[in-house]
Amino acid sequence: MTSTTDGKRSPGAGSVASYAIWADDGKKLAAFYAAALGREPGQAYPDEDGNEAAFPVMDGHAMYVFYTAKSFQAPNWPAEELAFHLDLAFDDVAAAEKRLLELGATKPDHHPGGEH
Repeated sequence: MTSTTDGKRSPGAGSVASYAIWADDGKKLAAFYAAALGREPGQAYPDEDGNEAAFPVMDGHAMYVFYTAKSFQAPNWPAEELAFHLDLAFDDVAAAEKRLLELGATKPDHHPGGEH
């Protein structure tokens, strides 16, 4: 975003409308993040054939749209670099970790930041 020295946006500057995330199963990933954030997935967006292909999750003012991409392959982290990731914050990290693992998350042997 382009801004002026007083923090206001320059004329013609845009803003982020949503964050798009690809997965082999966008519906499943949207359901996971919706549950992790205490939200419900929104109504799916269809592809050109009318099939459900994109699944929105609202978190406050941010919208995350999880797309199904049949050719998507998740990186083998930490051996492979990630294109992006989402950092989630919880008041009770141990309880959140237990809940996220129950929702289907995986925990690598090494995680930067240790138990944070």
